[in-house]
Amino acid sequence: MDIKEKITETVNKVVEKLKGDENLLKNFKEEPVKTLEKLIGKDLPDEQIEKVVDLVKAKLAGDKIADAADDIKDKLKGIGKLFG
Repeated sequence: MDIKEKITETVNKVVEKLKGDENLLKNFKEEPVKTLEKLIGKDLPDEQIEKVVDLVKAKLAGDKIADAADDIKDKLKGIGKLFG
């Protein structure tokens, strides 16, 4: 497994843990570096961990947008039934 795959795997695991635990997500929003280091069990240099934090934040935002789009599609389907 190359480093890119390892980082992607780690980001995906962290995002799933954050999405499943509101307190953990709150901690991540308040102290992302500390929370991420706790989740992955490694103390990395800040410049490296901050890049992973950015990836996690992007993944969380992307998932949130995808969920909102799915909700809109579902609501539009319901509206369409009213007309036809």
